[in-house]
Amino acid sequence: MTRMNNKISKFAAKVMAISAILCYLSSCQFSIKKGKDNNVKFDSIMVDRSYHLLDNMENPNCNLQINFVYPVSANKDILPTLQKEFVSAYFGEAYDTLSPSQAVKKYSDDYIAAYKDLEEDFKNAQKDNESSSIQSWFSYYESSSSDIIFNKDDVLSFTVNFENYTGGAHGSHSHNHYVIDLSNGQRLNEGDIFVDDYQSQLSQILIHQLAKQYNLSDPKELENVGIFSIDEIYPNNNFYIDETGITYTYNEYEIAAYVVGPIFIHLSYKQIEFLLKPDSPVKRISRKDK
Repeated sequence: MTRMNNKISKFAAKVMAISAILCYLSSCQFSIKKGKDNNVKFDSIMVDRSYHLLDNMENPNCNLQINFVYPVSANKDILPTLQKEFVSAYFGEAYDTLSPSQAVKKYSDDYIAAYKDLEEDFKNAQKDNESSSIQSWFSYYESSSSDIIFNKDDVLSFTVNFENYTGGAHGSHSHNHYVIDLSNGQRLNEGDIFVDDYQSQLSQILIHQLAKQYNLSDPKELENVGIFSIDEIYPNNNFYIDETGITYTYNEYEIAAYVVGPIFIHLSYKQIEFLLKPDSPVKRISRKDK
């Protein structure tokens, strides 16, 4: 019995030793991939406003919904630049001289004011057309939000999501991405992270990856699933980065029919590493994915 207990003890000791080694290796790998969190904090402003034409509850209305996430704390040298980037990305350059709260208020007021400009057209439509379709023609809505995708290693990725309807056959949707270099607060574009003459090779990688996502062996077959032409698939500067790679987004009608919807193409760092500039912030992040 003693001999059996000794064997069990030795076996248990070996299991514990192996487990300790595995835990150590796992923790080492995790610490490499995790990356260092940036010292950037965020807040959000939410809006939900409606207005009925001619201020009559029986008339069509517009509805505006905003969920604007923006930085409130960062390196003091870049915070103003960072906030300007967020305001411009969300509301447009016409608002980028305003503070986040001012931009939200002005944009909201401008949206309602623009809708009120339809009131004369609405009154004329009522005279000329008794159809109930008038309600849908003049029923507008807009919904937008921003998401923080990646916030590590002096790089910040965020997305602005937008949806609206202005009385047409259907609404529109878009997802626009932004990558910020936190060393200076400026947006990173393709030219900042890729080597010269990257376009042709990156285009081919995007095309073949999209075909793979559709389980197609021949990229030309993409044209049978709603893609206009593979010749129209090329880098469009609408990308975000995270720990795993770069994701490109092509919005409605950009490379495919409306029914296909937005198209997302994810490229791992392994696929594009040879195209990254050696001194690019993204190159630094790609090394952590190994």
